[in-house]
Amino acid sequence: MFERIEGVIIRTQDYGETHKIVTLFTKQLGKLALIARGSKKPKSRMASITQMFIQGEYLVQLGRGLAVMQQGEVINSHRKIREDIVQTAYASYIAELTDKLMEEKKPNHLVYQQFVAALSGIVDQKDAAILALIYELKLYKVAGFAPILSQCTSCQRQDQLVGFSLSEAGLVCRFCAHKDSNAMLLNSTQIKLIQLFDQTDLTRIANISVKEENKQVILRLLVAYYDQYGGLTIKSKRFLDQLDSLL
Repeated sequence: MFERIEGVIIRTQDYGETHKIVTLFTKQLGKLALIARGSKKPKSRMASITQMFIQGEYLVQLGRGLAVMQQGEVINSHRKIREDIVQTAYASYIAELTDKLMEEKKPNHLVYQQFVAALSGIVDQKDAAILALIYELKLYKVAGFAPILSQCTSCQRQDQLVGFSLSEAGLVCRFCAHKDSNAMLLNSTQIKLIQLFDQTDLTRIANISVKEENKQVILRLLVAYYDQYGGLTIKSKRFLDQLDSLL
């Protein structure tokens, strides 16, 4: 059965001397692995449509075994990402997160839309760290381990929030913070920011301006949170950390 689908290349793996297995995050079918025959040949028409981060419309052959990519047309090449090491690092991070946290063949139009918007934002040189953070929070909801950010995770009150508890997996108010001696204290701006990021639609985001101190606090919080609840190693995160230390 042949089907025409829209998707973004989020992973590639060599297969034999001339082929690749590509993972396509699609609008219609969710995450899908396909074999792209001949795509390692420099002059192959498949080589140009199977590069990382390319968004295209692909003709695929579906069956019981591994799906086969027959042809494709580029919608958005996201070429600037592949030409910039910082953009590549952040795009690789959200692509790998998507690959690890999204289940095979389970479409999610919202997440697909947000992923494409994040890539476009990275190309437009918006704050890539914030874009990745916002997208990451959306993936956590799909994966089933999102933190509680709208209220105190212990008593459910929505005011007087003062910190974040890893053990309780969410924000805590001043009356409940004592229950976790390791709770991370946050100021009111940081709490408002993480709540805002949790609700932000990446397709509607304009310019992003966040104080570096506040950004770093929230980023460290999410790193610790994923380490506790995510469970799967994200290799591109190490490269991102090394890159950040050099910038």
